[in-house]
Amino acid sequence: MISIKDVEHVAKLARLELTEEEKVKFSKQLGDVLSYMEQMNEVDTTGVEPMNHPIDFSNVMREDTVICEQTREELMANAPEIEQDYFKVPKIN
Repeated sequence: MISIKDVEHVAKLARLELTEEEKVKFSKQLGDVLSYMEQMNEVDTTGVEPMNHPIDFSNVMREDTVICEQTREELMANAPEIEQDYFKVPKIN
């Protein structure tokens, strides 16, 4: 089982504020995950090829080709507001 102190350390690294109840809950949950991982380490994987996906496939991406090229004027025609050839957007504070 993972200690409460370990949970507090991980929460601090992740910049999370946890209640005492959450610390106890996550301590048990993380302990369960590690316990399961220990069980997985006991499985004999001799002769099993490492894999990154259960289905064998090759690159499924298409060629990157230009389908339709638009001019600046055509793109700017869709803008709700324009200022000096740029999209004008609300200021973010």
